[in-house]
Amino acid sequence: MKVLVSGATGFIGRQVVKALQGLSRCRVLASARNIDKLKILGADYLVYDLNQEPHNCYEQLGRPDVLIHLAWEGLPNYRESFHLDRNLVNHYRFLKSMIAQGLPSLTVTGTCYEYGLQNGCLQETAPTNPATSYGLAKDVLRRRLEALRQEHPFSLRWLRLFFLHGPGQPERTLMGQLDLALAAGRESFDLSRGEQLRDYLPAVEVAALIAKVALQTRHDGIFNVCSGEPISVRRLVEEHIAAKGGRLRLNLGVYPYPDHEPLAFWGDPARLRLAAAAFEEEWNHVASL
Repeated sequence: MKVLVSGATGFIGRQVVKALQGLSRCRVLASARNIDKLKILGADYLVYDLNQEPHNCYEQLGRPDVLIHLAWEGLPNYRESFHLDRNLVNHYRFLKSMIAQGLPSLTVTGTCYEYGLQNGCLQETAPTNPATSYGLAKDVLRRRLEALRQEHPFSLRWLRLFFLHGPGQPERTLMGQLDLALAAGRESFDLSRGEQLRDYLPAVEVAALIAKVALQTRHDGIFNVCSGEPISVRRLVEEHIAAKGGRLRLNLGVYPYPDHEPLAFWGDPARLRLAAAAFEEEWNHVASL
């Protein structure tokens, strides 16, 4: 099976490539714009800029059996209009061309921000109501891809990522800033009051789940990629500091809560677990033949 990973040099992309490399029946193709970063991955790679006109892109990108589309520019600037004006337009054009030219299976990462300001445990059946340009762009991309299935038969898995952390995470994220503070030996770390509840998973685990959902064949549609177990931001930070053996003092209440996020929300991972179980059954069955 030939699996193409777009956005392969990003934080989660690197982890997904590594997860796929551990599966013996996969030939992994990694795609991004930066050849130097691609070479480090240790996979077959194809330099490609999806902002260009996608003429013959399916052929150029190796005619994969599965595309795991992780590429997306400009995060974490969630409010900026370029998500709608540029990213949405270019990504849909690219994915539509790949499908029209023969791609049979597509997995795309969406975001929990598609749900907007809804609190509590969120299921995939909840209505979407994005409060950011980023969330809206992802939601519209999903809807357009779902409509495209009326013209072209292809498998579509839409993965709504919640929050993730791990080595190599972007420095602009909360946990990235925390690791920088720990590495610098700082005495304190500024935070909000930290009472907001979020749903976090280690990036390595997220990458493995992305690979499993993309490769199983029983379940299409929308999946929450999450733990289903809410944790306060303060507790998450305190546990991370303790695990690193740090002594950072938290300055609580320095930052306001983000107004584009609800105070307490997490995901229901029931469909995710079904797909992961289907992968294990299918993969083990083929291995036993």
